[in-house]
Amino acid sequence: MADAKVIPFDDDRSRGAAGKGAGRRGRGARRKGEPGAVREVRPLQAPQPEPEAEPEPEERSEEPRRGGWDRKIAGGLAFLRRRITGDYDVDEFGYDEELTDQVLMSLLRPVAENYFRVEVKGIENIPAEGGALIVSNHSGTLPLDGLMMQVAVHDNHPSGRHLRLLAADLVFMLPVVNELARKAGHTLACAEDAQRLLEGGELVGVMPEGFKGVGKPFSERYKLQRFGRGGFVSTALRAGTPIVPCSIVGAEEIYPMVGNAKTLARLLGFPYFPITPTFPWLGPLGAVPLPTKWTIQFGEPIPTDGYPPEAAEDPMLMFNLTDQVREQIQHTLYKLLVQRRSVFF
Repeated sequence: MADAKVIPFDDDRSRGAAGKGAGRRGRGARRKGEPGAVREVRPLQAPQPEPEAEPEPEERSEEPRRGGWDRKIAGGLAFLRRRITGDYDVDEFGYDEELTDQVLMSLLRPVAENYFRVEVKGIENIPAEGGALIVSNHSGTLPLDGLMMQVAVHDNHPSGRHLRLLAADLVFMLPVVNELARKAGHTLACAEDAQRLLEGGELVGVMPEGFKGVGKPFSERYKLQRFGRGGFVSTALRAGTPIVPCSIVGAEEIYPMVGNAKTLARLLGFPYFPITPTFPWLGPLGAVPLPTKWTIQFGEPIPTDGYPPEAAEDPMLMFNLTDQVREQIQHTLYKLLVQRRSVFF
């Protein structure tokens, strides 16, 4: 038997011949019967689309900006047309919702958000629908706290509800102020008007301290004055609506009242004439309020629908509920004052 010729595995000749054959056949090709050569497999890549050219920043923002201004101008012209032609609605109290939303709120909103930087807490305690009576402390020498509370309710409540404030008769005796107050939804602080509003499903705001609270000296700040005879409780009981206590911190310091010119107040027909560190010494500049930081907190509502109809005539019940509301507001004021680190920041 003839000896078989053995070719070593790493023989240079075999590698050279294989290399030449590979060069002739092309990479990856093989003869019939040869074992397949192991080669690197590269994953297929999908062709990447060419990135679209992004428009210049001016081109992206110009169209929305132009459309926004067009809508604002068109809305403003339509508003003026309705004002001139009288094609707008007011309710029986003189409340003009369109004017309040588009003009008055637009003027008050920057004051609340940027000047006093009002922080609102407990807005979920205000019902989403139906009547409710919001009872708040009153302070600040000028009644700006009521206006800020009105903005806070409208801008922070999920339903965007409007607050109808009960104002003193002096408000409706002043020229210009009288008309603006009516247009903004304010009405005279009497039980009949308040009950009609509550039974109509409105949010009604009342500050039982009245002039005693807004005109108290700076030394008595955040000390609640007497809440009257509890007429607001009687109104809520008759309407069967909840009472929502409200505490406002920050308003006491906008005009620190260090004195009261009583003689001048009587001559002018005002309940008081304030003297502050800046007014009347700086003239009109002294009437600018200090930019204090405000917090408005709405407490848990106190239900009244569980009482019988004759409960509104029970003086002891009215006294107890009035005292409960007052104590809850006072307690919240103390708590907010402890949490406050600065009057202005």
